[in-house]
Amino acid sequence: MKLRSVSGIPCFVKNVARSAKCYEALGFTFRKKDPQHATAYLNWFWIDFLPIDKEARPEFHKHARLANKGAGVFLYISVEDVDRFYKSLVTKGLKPSTKPQDSTWGNREFVLRDPDGCKLVFFKRL
Repeated sequence: MKLRSVSGIPCFVKNVARSAKCYEALGFTFRKKDPQHATAYLNWFWIDFLPIDKEARPEFHKHARLANKGAGVFLYISVEDVDRFYKSLVTKGLKPSTKPQDSTWGNREFVLRDPDGCKLVFFKRL
């Protein structure tokens, strides 16, 4: 058997509506959006936003309540033009953690933290 793809990730959040609003401003689309569950899509990749206090599955429940979820994890999202995308987010009132910069590994990129502290890196290969 071989792997086929990475499809998506669940994110346990403090406020589903606030997370959905942030990801909508980033350009994700939504097929489901209510106070208890929202699913953001970028092409085929999805992110499920679920309330921290509603998770019943034991393995998920204990991780949903961690204070430092996603420590050391950065989600890379490809964009056409890093500098223009950065400016568009600032215009929308979002506050990236870093300014666009060239990396030693061949990307131009910047970091934005979502409302729950997840780190999103918007990049383009140089």
